[in-house]
Amino acid sequence: MAAGSGSGSNPKDYQDPPPAPLVDTGELGKWSLYRAAIAEFIATLLLVCISVSTVIGEKRQSGEGGAGVLGIAWAFGGLIFVLVYCTAGISGGHMNPAVTFAMVLARRVSLPRAALYTMAQCVGAVCGAGLARAMHGGGQYARHGGGANELAAGYSAGAGVAAEMVGTFVLVYTVFSATDPKRKARDSHVPVLAPLPIGLAVLVVHLATIPITGTGINPARSLGPALVLGLGTTKAWSHLWIFWVGPFAGAAAAMIYHHYILRGAAAKAFASSSYRSPHF
Repeated sequence: MAAGSGSGSNPKDYQDPPPAPLVDTGELGKWSLYRAAIAEFIATLLLVCISVSTVIGEKRQSGEGGAGVLGIAWAFGGLIFVLVYCTAGISGGHMNPAVTFAMVLARRVSLPRAALYTMAQCVGAVCGAGLARAMHGGGQYARHGGGANELAAGYSAGAGVAAEMVGTFVLVYTVFSATDPKRKARDSHVPVLAPLPIGLAVLVVHLATIPITGTGINPARSLGPALVLGLGTTKAWSHLWIFWVGPFAGAAAAMIYHHYILRGAAAKAFASSSYRSPHF
């Protein structure tokens, strides 16, 4: 019905979609779930293979026209833009267990879907690192650290966790803002532009944190190269916990900030419960 007809409706009225069930066993029998997991596997494989190859290539050509920190940051940011654009309509384009974790907390995906996504992302990252090793050769891969994340000399573990937490906060905050269903309902261009700010967030975070941790902000991206480089025998392996604790903490903080402060979910819930509570 057209606005102004006296119905009192407003074309800008909006209701958030219902939260995803925490456990949805019904989706386990749907091909769409496994298609999405395959998309996460392939996207994460490509992300790790190409990004790790960029890092190794820069180290091999250091001082001789290598990509440099700016080139590495652009490689990660540009690749995230492309892969999110290609897979968002199938799986949501997570490619990152921390992003998936935040989506579970926000009740956008179910636990079974999140578990399958995380497994696909981790396996994809290992395969991507293995492919990069095959491309560069085992000797070159090991000599240049396999593109693995590790804490830089002169920084404490606390500084590393903080860098990973802040970097992941920026990424996940951007993901929530760019994919906010309310914005998508209001502005038709938002779904088309969403991959761009996400890619830019990854780019600027890399510029800030490469000197500290090499920039993980993605537990799967850190796990794959560390495993291929050498299980339990490298600095990257001993520092791996930093690249899980920091990103998961940052992702949870970003979800709380966006969902409960910016979106006001907590205030709405409080107001609703106060209104409905009986008075004696």
